[in-house]
Amino acid sequence: MAGITKYIIRRLLFMIPVFLGVSILTFAIVNSAGDPIALIRQGLRQASPEVLAALRAYYHIDQPLYIRYLYWLWDILHLNLGVSISGTPVIDRMGPWVLTTLELQIPALILAALIGIPLGVYSARHQYSKRDITVTSFALFGYSMPTFWLGLMMIIIFSLYLGWLPSAGAVGITHLWWGSELGDRLAHLIMPLLVLTYVELATFVRLMRGNMLQTLRDDYVLAARSSGLSERTVVYKHALRNAITPIITILGLSFGSALSGAPGLETTFSWPGLGYQFVQATFALDIPMIIGITVVITIMLMVANLITDLVYGMVDPRIRLS
Repeated sequence: MAGITKYIIRRLLFMIPVFLGVSILTFAIVNSAGDPIALIRQGLRQASPEVLAALRAYYHIDQPLYIRYLYWLWDILHLNLGVSISGTPVIDRMGPWVLTTLELQIPALILAALIGIPLGVYSARHQYSKRDITVTSFALFGYSMPTFWLGLMMIIIFSLYLGWLPSAGAVGITHLWWGSELGDRLAHLIMPLLVLTYVELATFVRLMRGNMLQTLRDDYVLAARSSGLSERTVVYKHALRNAITPIITILGLSFGSALSGAPGLETTFSWPGLGYQFVQATFALDIPMIIGITVVITIMLMVANLITDLVYGMVDPRIRLS
């Protein structure tokens, strides 16, 4: 118990410099583009005096840059992400967008793992066979394919030509698909979920295949085979336990890569999550919203990596003792 407690504290302390580094980089990039108020006024042609006054107060324009950063960091620590050019606090608009993004990202990650792990094991058991080449080629094709292109192809086929699924959004505007609110939500979710799952699939297939091939050559596996155990028992009862452990780490990394690709995927399907709103804020030069979404995504990634590290530490005691 003491070991895991120290491990948790160490991981939490490690998050502090990471967050500070990301915050400094974000603040520097935004301010290197020029006066943030001037940029915002380019996106909002008829900004009200109240909004501009709130933005000037939030950015402390009359202060040196390092003082402005400290003010900004202090506001973030107090959950104050500024005021959008629409006049509403940024933090008030984040909740639904975060939930909508997670509604897409988490099921896709789970499906990719549930499908990719068995495919990786199957591919390893039939190394260099036609079935192995087919599985790895299918996975790598999805890994190298741009999400926006695959999304557009699915919209053309299943929405434009077949009319089976809605082409955009998370909920119906004019009518409900499949006769209920739940059915409508699922209908809108299917295509972006399939695209994201397919793109993430290759990571799990390749890692699981490589780990399984290495594990199947270990001495204890050879001993289990020589003792007369069936191949199925050797693979799924003995080898899989050790081969699957590194997958836990990949879950956190895959969540990060999925979030980094969220703007392209969510914009393709007009899925109203953080990625889509980030693109809309960029077009509108809504600097407070851009920074706010960046901070929220950073926190989400840090929490995801923390959970991944904790789970990995619980599964493998050698990690938390190192």
